[in-house]
Amino acid sequence: MRASSATAKMKDVVKMERESVIPILKPRLVMKLAYLIEQPEDRTEFMKLCKRIEYTIRAWYLLQFEDLMQLYNLFNPINGNEKLEQQNLRSDEIVVLEQNFLTYFFEVMEKSNFKIVTDREINVAHFGQYLLNLPITVDESKLDKNLFSRYFKEHPHENLPEFSDKYIIFRRGIGVDRATDYFVMEKLDMLIARFWKRLLRSTKLEKRMSTKPSLRAKKDLKKTDKTTAEIEGQEDMFMERIQLQNMELNMQNLLGKITIQEPTFDRMIIVYRRATKNDKKDRGIYVKQFKDIPMADMELVLPEKKNPSLTPMDWVKFLSSVIVGLVTLVSSLEMPKADIWVVIAILSGVVGYCAKIYFTFQQNLVTYQNLITKSMYDKQLDSGRGTLLHLCDDVIQQEVKEVIVSYYILMEQGKATIEELDFRCEELIKEEFGSQCNFDVHDAVQKLEKLGIVSRDTIGRIMCVPLKRANDILGTTTEEVVMKARQTPTA
Repeated sequence: MRASSATAKMKDVVKMERESVIPILKPRLVMKLAYLIEQPEDRTEFMKLCKRIEYTIRAWYLLQFEDLMQLYNLFNPINGNEKLEQQNLRSDEIVVLEQNFLTYFFEVMEKSNFKIVTDREINVAHFGQYLLNLPITVDESKLDKNLFSRYFKEHPHENLPEFSDKYIIFRRGIGVDRATDYFVMEKLDMLIARFWKRLLRSTKLEKRMSTKPSLRAKKDLKKTDKTTAEIEGQEDMFMERIQLQNMELNMQNLLGKITIQEPTFDRMIIVYRRATKNDKKDRGIYVKQFKDIPMADMELVLPEKKNPSLTPMDWVKFLSSVIVGLVTLVSSLEMPKADIWVVIAILSGVVGYCAKIYFTFQQNLVTYQNLITKSMYDKQLDSGRGTLLHLCDDVIQQEVKEVIVSYYILMEQGKATIEELDFRCEELIKEEFGSQCNFDVHDAVQKLEKLGIVSRDTIGRIMCVPLKRANDILGTTTEEVVMKARQTPTA
């Protein structure tokens, strides 16, 4: 990925790990693989096998998903409390049901290849700037801290973020978001900031007003900033950020449109519970799903956000600039030969910097409100029961695709070790569909063995049974019986 001429020489790139999600729709996957089979009769048998694999895997998960949905009915924020009262359960019994729901839920998230957002990813989000340029914080007093604390005490996880006792954010899938606009206020803000910086240097006040960069920012820069040579040959593992703050503004891009770019998470799901405000405990568990969230704007999905305001650092800069400017101005006026241009420059700098802080905040506040509205209407996919139903179906689709790809490779290319099968599956997806993923070969082989359509030879290599034999082993499914009954004309 090459940077435009407007970007700085040092690229700002973010390391992204390849995920286990197969980013191909199942109908397209099945039709493409069937098309690659030469013999028409084998093609027909393969299509039948794919359907039977899906019907069988769906039946495996049916009971587990039913338990998940039944438990969520008791903790639905809309009417869950009423259903709990009807059950007349003790407090300790309700806690057990809560933990059972979370256990099922985390299993589904793992099967769907969702991962918990880490502190490092949150730090990258805080350090980067894209469309959201305001510090967003969570009102932790409005969030329950007991629900997840109990769960993670019984089910320890590695690399949990510091906020894991209050809410959990899951993410999956990688994408890129680009925004093209004139960015008038942002460019003006940058020009004022650069003018102010030059003024401080010329008046030798920079050292007095400079602040040390945060350790977290330095740490993130080491992790995210790479030169072109360092990422060459690893483009699939790194994604470039193109930010306005790093651009060299010339007359062409200063007056015209420019394009900025930020890596995104294709799907994000947040789970939390609100704190109880009165004696009646609120047991509702909120589950919300979002799409295409830029990494630098990850704060958009946070729950119970505080209204943004000027930060303490903004007030420090504001007041310190006024004080230093006034002191310098008075000192200049007390000189025997006061230079009027120096006085004008100091006043212009102070007024300009104060205006910059105020107008930048107002512009960012408008942008924040627009982004919140957009995230609610455009980027929020679903919540509650709708999100859980989507996750359950997503688990089935991913499992089916993994099994179909693995069986196809064994059928066409013969027996293979687990490592060879993993490599061949990833190459097939890359060559035939132009996509890349970290294929979950171990899970796929376990499913194939459970279905009884693969076996291992004496040295551990995996081999599949012939197509017709595989269809006989799976047998006629209930869905096929129903479809046949529908096609039979009634008397």
